[in-house]
Parts: sequence; C-alpha cells; structure tokens
Amino acid sequence: MAGERPVTAYIGVGSNLDDPRRQVETALAELGDLPATRVTHPSSLYRTPPMGPPDQPDYVNAVVEIETGLAPLALLDELQRLENLHRRVRGSERWGPRTLDLDLLLYGDLRLDEPRLTVPHPGLAQRAFVLVPLVEIAPSLSIPGLGPVRRLCEAVPSTGMERL
Repeated sequence: MAGERPVTAYIGVGSNLDDPRRQVETALAELGDLPATRVTHPSSLYRTPPMGPPDQPDYVNAVVEIETGLAPLALLDELQRLENLHRRVRGSERWGPRTLDLDLLLYGDLRLDEPRLTVPHPGLAQRAFVLVPLVEIAPSLSIPGLGPVRRLCEAVPSTGMERL
C-alpha cells in the first residue's frame, strides 16, 4: 500500500451453508489478499441464530478491521467478487441462507448513501451479530451518525449468540 493513504474499514463476515466456520475463516484470509488491503484485527467467530427465516441453520459471524487503499465502491466490488468465489447465490429471499455474506459496515468516517452502497451499513445499530464482534475489536469506535459502538451494543439483545 506504498504511496496510498489507507482507510480503516470494517467488514461483516457471515455464513450458514457449506461448512460455515470454514467459509468465514477462508474469507478472513482472502480479505488480506485484496489489492491495497491488509487485515489488521479480526474478531472472534460467533455462532448466531438466523436473522431472517427461522427454518435455516445458525450463522457463523465475525467482523474484521482492514486498512485499504481501495475506494468504497471498488472495495464493494472486491467483496462481491469474493462472495461469488464462495458460490454465493443472491435469491429473492431476504436474509435467507448463504455460503458467504460480506458487508462493508464502515469506511473511515464516511457517510454515503448511493444506490449500490450505504455506509454506515443500514441496520448495523440493530444487529448484535455485528455489534458484539465490533466492540471486541474496536471498543472505543464511534459510528458516524450513530455514536459509540459500546452504547449501541448495550442497547441490543445478544440472545442466542455464542463465541466459538
């Protein structure tokens, strides 16, 4: 990343199909192979109940802090490329099962609302499976427009989450 000003970004990682733990661990390693990007702090892995339809397997979730020289939409393109490598199928069922889900949660202090990308990620403040690992790796982080991550985490129930 020589000559570039890296930005700290946070990526949510999740899977509940095809050996979810392996999917998440592999994706965490692959994130470090993205152009102009390095992984700086991965969280622990967490088993979490599904947010969507209840008739699907539990998820394995994590959050990873990266430093990247990629612009937000270029980073999104790379995340979607990795999802495709993991045979992610984008169906009509919202919050349905998936082999890999990579969400750009935060990109520095950027607040962005475009058709392809909203940052901070919408719903971040209501999702324990994002907030618990985010507090683990960045306890003093403040979410642009939302406030301290620790306060947000205290306001959502983490029922059913298990650290692996």
